[in-house]
Amino acid sequence: MATPNSKLDDAARAGWLYYVAGNTQDQIAAKLGVSRQSAQRLVSLAVAEGLVKVRIDHPIAQCLSLANDLTERFGLSYCEVVPSDPGSASTTLGVAQAVAAEIERWLGKNEPIVLAMGTGRTLKAAVEQLPSIDGPQHKVVSLTGNIGPDGSAAYYNVVFTMADTVKSRSFPMPLPVIASSKAERDMLHAQAMIRPTLELAARADVTFVGIGELGPSAPLVLDGFVSEAELLALRKAGAVGEIVGWAFDQDGAFIDGMTNDRVASAPIPDRSRSLVIAAAMGKAKLPAISAAIRGRLVNGLITDEATAEALLRLP
Repeated sequence: MATPNSKLDDAARAGWLYYVAGNTQDQIAAKLGVSRQSAQRLVSLAVAEGLVKVRIDHPIAQCLSLANDLTERFGLSYCEVVPSDPGSASTTLGVAQAVAAEIERWLGKNEPIVLAMGTGRTLKAAVEQLPSIDGPQHKVVSLTGNIGPDGSAAYYNVVFTMADTVKSRSFPMPLPVIASSKAERDMLHAQAMIRPTLELAARADVTFVGIGELGPSAPLVLDGFVSEAELLALRKAGAVGEIVGWAFDQDGAFIDGMTNDRVASAPIPDRSRSLVIAAAMGKAKLPAISAAIRGRLVNGLITDEATAEALLRLP
């Protein structure tokens, strides 16, 4: 017999599949292994119990358990696991909404904070979910440059997008994502208008970053920041992932030299004083996510059930 809590868990899951993932009641019934009538009743129950607002306002037991297991195993300071939709090919669904909720929570604080933002598809999807937030006491700073290799604005830089809805002081990084040489990167970082932004990023109270994989669909290559030859060289050197352009190996150690000598992004804020939350999911990113949390490049994680389970199965 189902307990009241398990019934609410099922209702929350059905509500998430319907209102967030956009499934039909027939699709929900197939995914949950219930009849269409039961699926309809579960969605109705989610509404009746107040679980459905803009987001699902109910912690699913399985997700809570996975988040707790990840926290204990990897020594995380923060972890949230969202439901997976087995029928969706989206690489941001659910995670983006959870990131938006956490950003909103931080920017809802009365005391002033510095919030640093990385870049990427998941973070862009997240900031597009943000409501209007009035937080003039806060500062939002970009960790990464906003200029693409052809001089155009980097599409997935999110601080400008945030400025449309978040009424806080914004500090973009007016730099290329990757400079043409180490000397150029060092010269740019020494500029009077850049140094204060780098210093502000280092003082971030909370930081949100994406994790990029370095396989055939590596964002750094797709977005034109590194060449195929440079990607191959990074992989031969042991690189498995990158955060705001900084490439790292399976132990979470940064690759010496190579493109890391030219990355114009600010260093990832010190995890001993800042909460650095990675937002990432998916099989392709698994080696990179594992390396980032094992190597303590991040101390927070927002991911989905399938990725959480896969991380916990790794030796």
